[in-house]
Amino acid sequence: MTTTSPADATRASSVPSPAPADAVARDRRDLRALPKGHLHLHMEAAIRPDSLAEMAASSGVVVPMPTSFGDFSEFSATYQGMLVVLAESDNLFRLIDEAIEDCALEGVAYVEFGASPQFYVATFGSLDASLRAMLAACAESGERWGVEVGLMITVDRTESVEAANELAHLAAAYADRGVVSLGLANDERGNPAARYEEAFRVAKHAGLLSTPHAGELAGPDQIEEALDVLGADRVLHGVTAVHSETLMARLAAEGVCLDVCLTSNVLLSVIPTIEDHPLKRLVEAGVRCSINADDPILFGPGVLAEYELARTTLGLTDAQLAACALSSIECSGASDELKGRAAGEIAAWLAA
Repeated sequence: MTTTSPADATRASSVPSPAPADAVARDRRDLRALPKGHLHLHMEAAIRPDSLAEMAASSGVVVPMPTSFGDFSEFSATYQGMLVVLAESDNLFRLIDEAIEDCALEGVAYVEFGASPQFYVATFGSLDASLRAMLAACAESGERWGVEVGLMITVDRTESVEAANELAHLAAAYADRGVVSLGLANDERGNPAARYEEAFRVAKHAGLLSTPHAGELAGPDQIEEALDVLGADRVLHGVTAVHSETLMARLAAEGVCLDVCLTSNVLLSVIPTIEDHPLKRLVEAGVRCSINADDPILFGPGVLAEYELARTTLGLTDAQLAACALSSIECSGASDELKGRAAGEIAAWLAA
């Protein structure tokens, strides 16, 4: 059994390869050496393609991968298909270890996985047991590879309010034990963030960051709702903010970070092409942004490649890339010790 990412033809037409080194004169510091946080990375979709193929073959499971993503619904269905092989605990633990190793290889000092313990209740017996197993695996592998790990417990906005509240209370119970944030994912259209006000109130009361998806498939009004109703500290995606000067000014003034995913936005038809991506405009407007990969198994690039795209295709300077890296650290759930150390290392990288 083999798995493939979206077809080369699809990616080539939408996401160009980095420009030649002499195409534009600009700083060429080593982006791998830039300490960075990876804040928008769904755990399951961080699996290596070869590992997924091996796991699927061993389990006798077919995991069909699309040749393109016609819309968000197709993407969501594909993602669900990957969960079958990860229902085996050894496969899940292998995924976690390899994903954290990959983070280390790309210069990631801190990763905040989007985690869904509800996916593994049948494997571990309960929500609580699932979360404890995931936290233990993350702690062990984080120590092994030298990467600090936090979990963003992810609410599915297509599920019930009751399910969201249960996850929020679980996340709150582990607020000082590896859980750092509460997320809200899946299709915004017809699933307004306001439904989950109570869940996010529980999370914020426990000291967790509020980190909902918004402004990906819907307009600036959903970002405003995430800010006003959910008290968002960061917004995952948030790129439609570029359509509102007032909202961009608000985000800049309040220091709310957008966890931006370049390739994902193109392949899911949020943005027509990489050249059209608004990351540079957002950064120049003073909006804090982090750069992320979202779902590497589906979209292809890891976080280092996304930084390279931001440099070579969007024209971000090294100072702007360093600012994105700093935002990815300072706006994360990382420890104060790591935040201080990484900030110094980012300044040193830029000064070199």
